[in-house]
Amino acid sequence: MEITKAQFVTSAVQPGQYPEEILPAAAMVGRSNVGKSSCINALTMRKGLARTSSDPGKTRLINFYRINDAFYLIDLPGYGYARASKSEQKSWGPMMERFFSEYSALRCLIQLIDVRHAPTAQDRETFRWLISTGIPVLVLATKVDKLGKSKIPPRIKEIRRALASPETVPVLPFSAPKRQGVKEILAFLDTVVS
Repeated sequence: MEITKAQFVTSAVQPGQYPEEILPAAAMVGRSNVGKSSCINALTMRKGLARTSSDPGKTRLINFYRINDAFYLIDLPGYGYARASKSEQKSWGPMMERFFSEYSALRCLIQLIDVRHAPTAQDRETFRWLISTGIPVLVLATKVDKLGKSKIPPRIKEIRRALASPETVPVLPFSAPKRQGVKEILAFLDTVVS
């Protein structure tokens, strides 16, 4: 797959705000500041399509990006951001539950995990839930450019072990600045959203 067209469509909190046009979709989940926006920008080769920030927790809405007029990449709010207010943290759960129960065009779930750290309890819980949906899951080990090459394979193994990930779930090394893993992600998307 080659992405030739990418555009931001809308931000949403509830189903009535989702795009009217229903297209197959791949949704990205992960902790705050794990690199979801950077991943979207790397996949689309559009530097400012998804806003990135060094301040974690900026994505607090469900953001829809239309890709090649054929499917959506959906950036879900990051979890685990401690500085968010208690009321904000409480509102995220119901927002996500509504999204997963009412957005029926999901074809793929992509979980991003920072390769430099062991998966957290929230990462593991999220992964178990994603697997339980029966929707194909892809795990991206982000920020591999921050590690030496020899340290990456053991970290990928550790992520797979910590998640208790089945062998059928790909765990790919990914670097937005170096575009490492982009071809593999696009190939995976091509098989699930076509």
